[in-house]
Amino acid sequence: MIGDVTTARQRADDPSGWAFDASSRDALSSIVGARRDIRRYRPDPVAPDLVREVLAAGHAAPSVGHSQPWRFITVSDPSTRDAAAALADRARHRQAAALDVVAGQHLLDLQLDGIREAPLGIVVCCDRRVTPVGVLGRATLHDADLWSCACAIQNMWLTARAAGLGMGWVTLFEPEDLVDLFGLPDGVVSLGWLCLGYPDERPPEPGLVRAGWSSRLDLDDVTIAERWPEAEPLPPRDRVRGPGAGDVVATRDDADSILTPPGSLGRLDHAVDRVIACCGPGVASGTLVLVGGDHPVADLGVTAYSRSVTAEVMAAARAGESIGVVSAATAGLRSIVVDAGASAGNLVDSPAMTVAEATERVDAGAVVGEREARSGLVVLGEVGIGNTTVAAALVCALLDAEPSDVVGLGAGIDSTMLARKRAVVAAALARARPVLAASGVGATTHMIAELGGPEVAFLAGVITGVARAGGVVVLDGMVTGAAALLACRAEPAIAAHLVAGQRSRELGHDLLLRELGLAPLLDLRLRAGEGVGAVMAARLILDAIATRRVVGRTAP
Repeated sequence: MIGDVTTARQRADDPSGWAFDASSRDALSSIVGARRDIRRYRPDPVAPDLVREVLAAGHAAPSVGHSQPWRFITVSDPSTRDAAAALADRARHRQAAALDVVAGQHLLDLQLDGIREAPLGIVVCCDRRVTPVGVLGRATLHDADLWSCACAIQNMWLTARAAGLGMGWVTLFEPEDLVDLFGLPDGVVSLGWLCLGYPDERPPEPGLVRAGWSSRLDLDDVTIAERWPEAEPLPPRDRVRGPGAGDVVATRDDADSILTPPGSLGRLDHAVDRVIACCGPGVASGTLVLVGGDHPVADLGVTAYSRSVTAEVMAAARAGESIGVVSAATAGLRSIVVDAGASAGNLVDSPAMTVAEATERVDAGAVVGEREARSGLVVLGEVGIGNTTVAAALVCALLDAEPSDVVGLGAGIDSTMLARKRAVVAAALARARPVLAASGVGATTHMIAELGGPEVAFLAGVITGVARAGGVVVLDGMVTGAAALLACRAEPAIAAHLVAGQRSRELGHDLLLRELGLAPLLDLRLRAGEGVGAVMAARLILDAIATRRVVGRTAP
């Protein structure tokens, strides 16, 4: 009984059902086309209820994050209007003096305001005292609050025109002049002065067009398709695409019809929607792809375990006895165990591998990913003593982050070893960054070759292959996340095929997930590796999909 009362079926049957009738749309078009910046006014007062109607239209404007940053100061006092008019005159003469003689004289010949004539002035202010990060949408585009106030002005302008009133937007003020005139506090800025009253002109076209100052551009001259014409071409992309709009909407329509409040499963609902949009509603199983790699960096004292443990875990995985493979079997997933080989270098003294070796492993992983995507979810796991050091180096390079913000405790090191691990990552970055700058840091295989490892390369390929096939990858910890970010840097559309299974206890994992735009399903501070967290998340996803198939639906 709250909000939208239409159903998904109704919206699908009549996508244009929200439109106004033709006469209303014609009226709106007429008002938009007839809006003018009025400079000449009659002295007749405007009724208070009409003024309130104009202000209410401004207050109904869209605002980023529903912040409503506008404040409207109404001015009818003649002395205040005289002071404002004097300020505008001074600013106009200053601007004219900055132009060439002909243009300056033309400017002075124009009537650019009706401050003295209009019976009412409205000063639109923007209250910017809320920090950008506190308003949805302003953390990235800080001036979106000013744009919201401009939308309010447009609403007021159109409403005034529909009521037969004239409005003129006067910006011939130095910003500090209006601050002083109205005593605006720090953090509150003005967007200028609006004149409001009955017009003493009824111009059929904009005043500056009529005065020969400018002309309206053709719509085709200001419409650009896809990308700025002079921009450098985008780098070539592979054949990865996100799920089609029809699949995304069909999945959402089906979810809307379930006999439960929308979003009742929270974050899990979002993951299920992504999986169904990519794979369809019939997905019922999947595969754990467990990839191992041997890392010489483990010999530098960055881990509590011997390098030989990698081989022991891989042997247990092949025997069906490792915790990752056992967890997958319990969840009804099949497992593939891949030994990706060993790195040649320890990252500090030399690269992990050559670019050719990295490319070979990426390509091999892509073949596996494309194949396994046909069987359902592809769940990623990794084995490799020392590979959280590798992942930390990659994340630092990819995000231009400091080792202190990324390097964590791994599978159980102490504070002395943590300091050594951070020092190793810093040394690896110092060696590799000049090489990456020369070769192109955007090249995935160069990054893997310098700072990665064999399993990271193979996992990046698996992720790419799954995305090519239209499947979904469930990520585990920071190593699989680093592989995913490498894949996304090469093919941004891959991000639409990812689900974050968990947030691990690694310090940089949260930074990595934010960069990927993913929210984890689980936050258990796991340290097991081997895809255990991803398997748990996959089990939740498959259970939720099975539930959706049989749960009751609302009436059409």
